[in-house]
Amino acid sequence: MRLAASIPALGKTLAGAVERVCLAEGLGYESVWSIQTPAGRDTAMVMAAYASATSRIGIGTAVLPIQTRHPVAMAQMAATLDELSCGRFHLGIGVSHPRTVEEMWRLAPAPPLETIREYLSILRSSLHDGKVDFSGRHFAARLEYTVAARPRLPLLIGAVGPRMLELAGELADGVLLWLCTPSYIRTQVIPHLTIGRQRAGLPLDGFEIIAMVPVSVTSDLDAGRADLRKSVNHYLTLPYYRRMLSASGFTGEVERGEWSDFMLSQISGFGTEKAVRETLRRYAAAGCTLPAAWPIEGFRGAAGVQPTLEAAAPLLLE
Repeated sequence: MRLAASIPALGKTLAGAVERVCLAEGLGYESVWSIQTPAGRDTAMVMAAYASATSRIGIGTAVLPIQTRHPVAMAQMAATLDELSCGRFHLGIGVSHPRTVEEMWRLAPAPPLETIREYLSILRSSLHDGKVDFSGRHFAARLEYTVAARPRLPLLIGAVGPRMLELAGELADGVLLWLCTPSYIRTQVIPHLTIGRQRAGLPLDGFEIIAMVPVSVTSDLDAGRADLRKSVNHYLTLPYYRRMLSASGFTGEVERGEWSDFMLSQISGFGTEKAVRETLRRYAAAGCTLPAAWPIEGFRGAAGVQPTLEAAAPLLLE
């Protein structure tokens, strides 16, 4: 079984996150992924630290918001990180939430699908061809990258809704999922990705489907879920996730603005070591090609990052 880990540098020290990435590499994890938070460390720089401290494990962003970097700057950054990591970098990008874009960054809203289609056109040409000459409604770029770059650096899109999933299938090499249940992956994600792949004349085989899954070996399941509920509660106010969770069969909970224990049990794996492994297996069985274990720490009863990574590691031998 293939297995990745989500190890964002959210703690007090970057060195601590690097140590965990080295642990994941030693345990045999295929790749590690890190998110970009609005107020956190720059994830591109975090990737450089991860790459410099390791030699085998893949590294990827999940995801970088396109609104904060021009596609030319994103392409140059990605090619440089790929060179630094000797071909181990995966670039995951996405459209940030309107609330963040408009209220925090004071940027004008733009149609997500149209914007990311233009963005990807520039990225693909820059990274795959080494040059680009593009002028669209939202972005323009003229560039000839003079440093040798890997022509097939993987590009992934963060998506949860039908149209963005179809666009990911059409234009990207993979998709990054968050808070999607195995059932949603089976009944919504894969069918819409397939539509996109068919548009491009490509099979779904070989397309990466990565789901970030909160997991934790814990001595107090109820307390752990209560803490998880607090950390994900704001997603019930975001339109993209409200629609996705409603389509997952949780309309009542979405309307009430609450995460039920059953909802949390479907998007996370808390409890014993066996519970952690069974949750990740469910994602793989649903069609997730690369489940990414996100070891939770700091919650009441949580054993911590290392015990949770170690609990999931036996899956790599299956």
